[in-house]
Amino acid sequence: MARAFLLILDSFGIGGAPDAASFGDEGANTLGHICQHMKLRVPHMASLGLGLAAELSSGRNPLGNIALIGQYGVAREVSRGKDTITGHWEMAGVPLAFDWGYFPHTVPAFPPDLIDGIVTRCKLPGLLALCHASGTEVIEDFGEEHIRSGRPIAYTSADSVLQIAAHEEHFGLERLYEVCRVARELTYPMNIGRIIARPFLGERRGDFKRTAHRKDFAVTPPAPTLLKVLSDAGRDVVSVGKIGDIYAHVGTGREIKVAGNPAFLETTLANMDGLGAGGLLMTNFVDFDTEFGHRREPVGYGKLLEAFDAELPRIMGKLKPADLLVLTADHGNDPTWTGTDHTREQIPVMSYMPGMVPGSFGLRTSFSDIGQTIARHLRVGPLAAGTAWDVTSPAA
Repeated sequence: MARAFLLILDSFGIGGAPDAASFGDEGANTLGHICQHMKLRVPHMASLGLGLAAELSSGRNPLGNIALIGQYGVAREVSRGKDTITGHWEMAGVPLAFDWGYFPHTVPAFPPDLIDGIVTRCKLPGLLALCHASGTEVIEDFGEEHIRSGRPIAYTSADSVLQIAAHEEHFGLERLYEVCRVARELTYPMNIGRIIARPFLGERRGDFKRTAHRKDFAVTPPAPTLLKVLSDAGRDVVSVGKIGDIYAHVGTGREIKVAGNPAFLETTLANMDGLGAGGLLMTNFVDFDTEFGHRREPVGYGKLLEAFDAELPRIMGKLKPADLLVLTADHGNDPTWTGTDHTREQIPVMSYMPGMVPGSFGLRTSFSDIGQTIARHLRVGPLAAGTAWDVTSPAA
């Protein structure tokens, strides 16, 4: 029986979203603008159609002509959002029919009853920041005061999220998680998508560094996702990285929590051989987003893409005859754009199966087509949303 491997290059957009202007992102193009800053060498992804997908999305192939061995297309998001949860849920067959709640650009950004509720229930001396901020910058700005006062750092972004940062040792990791659980409970009525615990270490400005013990407290998906459908059918599901958190641990099977792209890669490789027949392994490679997209470093982003591409043959070499590999993204994060937030873009969809007929499956009008295609390939479903393409013949 076939298996599937869904690898998410977090934030790897390719421009062209027709509604980008309504998000303030008209002209954003993660891949395109990286290629303006460096000569990007990703021959393996190019052979799966990355450059051709970019041309389909925004009119230009920045990678040149390389012999095609896989199938490619472009996916357009129908849900109103440009965040992790929205993108992941839609690609798993659950586009959002509602809008998330967001926090305003006021200071404080959070309503008084929410702040008071967290402080009172968690017996805190208060909260710091209380604004829209970059996660790394806000820790630099408030880290020393947090250590002195014991007040956690609370901030948000353009996403539907409340992030709470605290020192792992001075404040305590489990205590931080408990604060986030309380915040999760209090923000359900506000329709906030995620509460994120952001632990860090260091003693003074310039030394602070976020640790690998991040934890997301997400809303439960409103309908069965691809992962839930597979789990309910008794199939093997392996979730690497933050996948379990994104789907609120519903249907996410064997969750393997590691940090950093090298660990994501090695964990993916280590679990490919043992994935059961009809199973799904899903990995989110978050470093593209956190280390270089949000920090607006196009060359660093490009070099990480090259490092990933160099390892891609190891993944492809482990595929059995009926296995399907899909590479895609969940949103954009143009590292040349203003601010530090995600960008509304279309995403590339690259696929490979030993012996497949190369070609294009065109522009897909929902990320849900990805999940529906995998579901059909694994002979489950159908999912509630999405239209599958034929992985044996892209023109069919």
